[in-house]
Amino acid sequence: MSASRLGARDLATGYGAREVISHLDFAVPDGSFTIIIGPNACGKSTLLRALAHLLPARGGQVLLDGRDVARLPAKELARQVGILPQSPLAPEGITVRRLVSFGRHPYRGLLGGWSGQDQAAVDEALARTHLTELSDRLVDELSGGQRQRVWIALALAQETDLLLLDEPTTYLDLAHQIDILDLCAQLNQAGRTLVAVLHDLNQAVRYATHLVAMRDGKIVAEGRPEEIVNQDLIRDVFGLDTTIIPDPETGRPLVIPCAPPAQQLRR
Repeated sequence: MSASRLGARDLATGYGAREVISHLDFAVPDGSFTIIIGPNACGKSTLLRALAHLLPARGGQVLLDGRDVARLPAKELARQVGILPQSPLAPEGITVRRLVSFGRHPYRGLLGGWSGQDQAAVDEALARTHLTELSDRLVDELSGGQRQRVWIALALAQETDLLLLDEPTTYLDLAHQIDILDLCAQLNQAGRTLVAVLHDLNQAVRYATHLVAMRDGKIVAEGRPEEIVNQDLIRDVFGLDTTIIPDPETGRPLVIPCAPPAQQLRR
């Protein structure tokens, strides 16, 4: 079994009176780029939010280095786990560098002094996300893909080894989606553990080192994409008949939905 710093044990959580996840066990493999897939409302983002302690556990535990995250001080958790939530909003009129500097908040003492280490961490985060030349620009002036890079830079400035990203490519065009996922892959190859929720199945299969398929609040399958992705899994999770061929670029599974009868007749 792979080592794991972050995971859930017998987890139950949800929203209001609705329990979305119950009795769920999960461990994020250290050093992986774990991607969670599944149909709408299956619990993907709910699980990620629980791992980030943005959504409290109703039962069971989320564990970080063997400790219940509910018992960790907020600043200590922020020094361990970086989070990119869905559709974050930047304060109006803020520059890229200023927003990225918010990632240093967990390290600030009572007097709030800005140290050389803080400056170095922000500079490194900007460089890693190719934002150095844009650091004095207003976030409001950037494209959607550039703004996502700013939020990732903020998480990197926290100097955490764990990054959780909830639908980081939503609302981006295809070129910016690939740009963000390439950046995530580079961060993973540099040693960080990433967990992301994605809607695009083929992008998930292409980029994940560890794929998690969910349905109805349960984990149906998990493992290396080339080991678990097949027609039966896609039918079970998405209710979709497919043809699966090797991706000509990566050799991994490429999922092609079967054409409905009406389209077949028009050929």
